[in-house]
Amino acid sequence: MKKICQTAALALASMSALAVDVGVSVNIGQPGFYGQINLGSNMVPQLVLPQPVIVAAPPAGVVLAPLYLRVPIAYTREWHKHCGQYNACGRQVYFVRDEWYEHEYAPRYRAHPEEFREERHERREERREHGGKGKGQGHGRGHGHD
Repeated sequence: MKKICQTAALALASMSALAVDVGVSVNIGQPGFYGQINLGSNMVPQLVLPQPVIVAAPPAGVVLAPLYLRVPIAYTREWHKHCGQYNACGRQVYFVRDEWYEHEYAPRYRAHPEEFREERHERREERREHGGKGKGQGHGRGHGHD
């Protein structure tokens, strides 16, 4: 009897552990999304601050385009603690306003996602024409996410 109770307790414990390990995926354009956004053509974001925030200087000779991020407002106040989560510590970061994201960016992104892919493609082509390397280019690893 004792063995049965132990087995039942172990089974219940393992099931509750499985229930805790549930992941949620939120994509660009959805209300709960936080992370980098790519501006579509003719989009002018509303920013939390007019100037970029930079936690650490990028490596010498490296020029990286600024990032536009949507993050929880508390993160903007102590960005040095959170920039690593977004791989943005050595980058110029502009924080976009939640209202702008929710009322202008997200609806436009959901309605015309191809507009945002084309914009990224145009920037990549422009860098190639000017002989510049963007992040991730020239390494053949596909980590640029451009």
